[in-house]
Amino acid sequence: MSVLPLVFTSGWASGINAYAVVLLLGIFGATGLTDDVPESLQRPDVLIAAAVLFLCEAVADKIPYVDSVWDTVHTVIRPVSGAVVGALLAGQSGSLSDLAAGAIGGTTALASHGVKAGTRMAVNTSPEPVSNIVMSTAEDLGVGSIMTFAMFYPEAAAIIAAVLLVLGLLLLFFLVRRIRRFLRRRAQRREEKRLAREAPPPV
Repeated sequence: MSVLPLVFTSGWASGINAYAVVLLLGIFGATGLTDDVPESLQRPDVLIAAAVLFLCEAVADKIPYVDSVWDTVHTVIRPVSGAVVGALLAGQSGSLSDLAAGAIGGTTALASHGVKAGTRMAVNTSPEPVSNIVMSTAEDLGVGSIMTFAMFYPEAAAIIAAVLLVLGLLLLFFLVRRIRRFLRRRAQRREEKRLAREAPPPV
């Protein structure tokens, strides 16, 4: 069976939480749940590093504004991770070229990362932290559920991931205006603070 569905699903999931994907795939491979995971992802040091970074992301991703900074830092990390995981999966199965798998995984990860980062920026227009916690928890559970589902039904999981990606892109399109308003307000507040600091003291 072609590994393409698993590559696509892992790419989508990597754009949301790359560390969770590496951790889950490593665990799946180490426990013998699947033979499609290369040994490089099953190494104890890789699993430990992925687990520590996953915990860091689980905390940072639930704090308003910190999550957007975290997303900005991971604009390169998540697509690269999706490409590397895709290439490793393809190399393990031999049913898809490493280059093609890397391109699919990286592109899908970049698209889902854009949806995640843009949606979080829109959520941050609300100052309360509850929405961030709910969104982050839903993302973590979604990645875990779909990656687990992909181990048993890769084609169905890939279809679900594709539908979620399309819906996310459509949602992001409608949120662009709200994000722009938020950025304009933030820039205006910064300008007001700068002018207040530069204003001469009252006599």
